[in-house]
Amino acid sequence: MDYLPIFLDIRGKRVVIDGGGTIAARRAERALEAGALVEVYNDILSEEFHPLEGHKNLTHIPRPVSGDDIKGAAIAYGASEDDARDALLHAAAREHGVLSNVADVAEYCDFITPSVVDRSPLVVAISSGGAAPVIARILRARIESLLPPAYGRLAEFVGRFRDQVAETIRKTVDRRRFWENAIEGPVGDLFLSGSAASAEKQLNAELEAVASGNPGKRIGEVYLVGAGPGDPDLLTFRALRLMQRADVVVYDRLVGKDILALMRRDAERVYVGKLPKQHTMQQEDISQLLVDLALEGKRVLRLKGGDPFIFGRGGEEIEKLAAHDIPFQVVPGVTAAAGCAAYSGIPLTHRDHAQSCVFVTAHGKDGVLGLDWDVLIRPQQTVAVYMGLSNLGHLAREIVEKGLDPNTPAAIVDNGTRENQKVVVGTVTTLEERAQAEGVKGPAIIIIGSVVGLHDKLEWFSKREEAHYSGYRMSLQPQDSL
Repeated sequence: MDYLPIFLDIRGKRVVIDGGGTIAARRAERALEAGALVEVYNDILSEEFHPLEGHKNLTHIPRPVSGDDIKGAAIAYGASEDDARDALLHAAAREHGVLSNVADVAEYCDFITPSVVDRSPLVVAISSGGAAPVIARILRARIESLLPPAYGRLAEFVGRFRDQVAETIRKTVDRRRFWENAIEGPVGDLFLSGSAASAEKQLNAELEAVASGNPGKRIGEVYLVGAGPGDPDLLTFRALRLMQRADVVVYDRLVGKDILALMRRDAERVYVGKLPKQHTMQQEDISQLLVDLALEGKRVLRLKGGDPFIFGRGGEEIEKLAAHDIPFQVVPGVTAAAGCAAYSGIPLTHRDHAQSCVFVTAHGKDGVLGLDWDVLIRPQQTVAVYMGLSNLGHLAREIVEKGLDPNTPAAIVDNGTRENQKVVVGTVTTLEERAQAEGVKGPAIIIIGSVVGLHDKLEWFSKREEAHYSGYRMSLQPQDSL
């Protein structure tokens, strides 16, 4: 380790910055956030300083810095990109015992300014010791994606209870376990999902149970997570965090191996996939399974293709959980219509083609197709049909019979967003024949409307963008923890 990592308290202390450009502005911004009294020396300040104008702790001195200006400062930054000014600042800092940092001049640096992930009061600083600052910035971006902004507020929240917990739980090891269970359990989940009041209630209840010496049997929790239509890149950050936390995952057939590979390696896996007229497990049994696993104290991930609340039967499952007082949270996912349309170059809405979009399923509770055809044939509208492949012929006949132009463009996106995605384009009346000729097997979504006519024009751009990100997608690897 070439540098000692420290965090300096510079509240109310002078920080001198020589320069008026972008680098100087970034140094000033960070120092002001830390409560410093910032003096910026330069004839003029760039536009980068505009957001800082009027800050009570910022003083602009319209000239280059002098040696005497350094005396008494806590830190001196050189950001003028002028060799003579940099040398003067460094020499003066040495003379007056002030820590100095001159941008891109290693021999003039007593310390290195790290890449920072700010989740105050939580702060993560990353440094490569000056050897590879680009790598530090890339790593910072990855950490940014893993730490939600609410983590800082969570730290402030639990900090309010430190004294109360310390008075109730005397042993250090017991206190640590209590906080780990609270932050990684329902208390943390409730707070991060925006329910601060519920989180406080839950924390007090858990603390009360510990104080009474009767903590009782710990109930697990259930996460209903939308996995999107197939591409792992479409998972939300919150979904990834919960996938790494769960003890057991209950997943359906629309969840591919690339997404399952992002699960905790030691998590138990339970497959409950369904095919048309072929169910591995009935929906009622799946809902009961979630309850049973949670009552065993497990953290259960219910991983669903697309979005849990768009033809995903998530509502039925949380009804069952609520009836048994099982804590749960729902994480939305990219629904198939949005994901498949985007990857195939078919906009669901377009000013010249469709001012509305309707999502329908062609598969009812008892396998019966029952749709409001009058709603589906309205002009200037896109219709996205879920689970309609097996009923495609009946769907086409009914919608044409109700008045839709038989030449209306229509498409099937098969295995949308995945590497084997296939797009079959035709009209409402020719689509079934085209799908059979192309050997479409599903999962698939059907898109009906004039927007389908844009497919040929826009698909190339969609594929070009997909190729641009393919290297990133290939870098996804299983992780022990995020």
